[in-house]
Amino acid sequence: MNDPVYLDYNATTPVAPEVADAIEPYLREHFGNPSSSHIYGQRANEAVEQARVGVAALIGARPEEIAFTGCATEANNLAIQGTARALAGTKRHLITSAIEHPSVMQPFLKLREEGWEVTILPVDRNGRVAPIAVERAIRPDTALVSIMHANNEVGTIQPIAEIAQITRPKGILLHTDAAQSAGKIQVIAQKLGVDLLTLAGHKFYAPKGVGALYVRMGTPLIPLQVGANHEQGLRPGTENVPFIVGLGAAAKLSRKRLPKVQAHLKKLRDQLHAQLHAEIPHLALNGHVEERLPNTLNVSFPGVSGHELLEAVAQDLAASTGSACHSGDHAVSGVLGAMKVSATRAIGAVRLSVGIYTTPADIDRAARALIAAWKVLRA
Repeated sequence: MNDPVYLDYNATTPVAPEVADAIEPYLREHFGNPSSSHIYGQRANEAVEQARVGVAALIGARPEEIAFTGCATEANNLAIQGTARALAGTKRHLITSAIEHPSVMQPFLKLREEGWEVTILPVDRNGRVAPIAVERAIRPDTALVSIMHANNEVGTIQPIAEIAQITRPKGILLHTDAAQSAGKIQVIAQKLGVDLLTLAGHKFYAPKGVGALYVRMGTPLIPLQVGANHEQGLRPGTENVPFIVGLGAAAKLSRKRLPKVQAHLKKLRDQLHAQLHAEIPHLALNGHVEERLPNTLNVSFPGVSGHELLEAVAQDLAASTGSACHSGDHAVSGVLGAMKVSATRAIGAVRLSVGIYTTPADIDRAARALIAAWKVLRA
């Protein structure tokens, strides 16, 4: 029996063959510590710095503005808690949104427990934060605004550049979690106007266990850990050379093929939506119709549970009802709740996310399985 079609690329992506090939020599031959002064260390250090150049090029940054981390969660914590610590003497107010990933929301809630005031902004029915809401929430003591670039569940893209036009003149730092958007749409730090930006390797065909944080030159940031002076003093610990090399290779690949990838992903996503819509009356799209990731389709199937539907098609399709970080939780999605989606509609929601290895045949198989299972469950 063939494996089920994989439509959960927002949870993680397979490692690209080109990325695996780039990594292998640094697992077998070039094993040096990049901090060592001899030839083995020099080779490892050169590989790390080349990867830094590649990641910087992907987001239009300077290499020295890239700090490697163990994952996006670590990068988000460093951005949020590191900023708060750096500005704690003069500012005590923070702003985020109601649809953030737990790796953003939890640091804010932790800071609130420590005495910081945190404003959590609502979103509209499409899952977007209104720039005017950011402007109204700002206070003289606001230190940081953190709004994700694109939502991991519904794919809605946020107006980050418009928000930056509000925060930058006021001297307020702006962070965006771009874990879901990098490699799918253009992510240029300067165009977005952000001071801090998070990347996750395993969302764009690099391995799990490596991420990066863009820190604009001059941005105040205090490290969360202490040790040696790795990563410009922001992240102590010997660098994970093989996976950093992989991240650099994935960034280079993503930059090269982005225009074709966007078109490919959108075509498949829309094919899937069209096939489902043709057979399932009252199928409801969750998220913005246009301002949405080209690979993400979040739809509610009427009259059924999304979890039951996915269980029914498990031999043909691997997908999810929402964030992989809540995979064991059958409660209604917090993102859909923040969007004021009714409980009945939210229960039937399924997130279908395509990737560069998805084919039209995969889409056809997935659609047929979902339609057949929905009809059985409804009956």
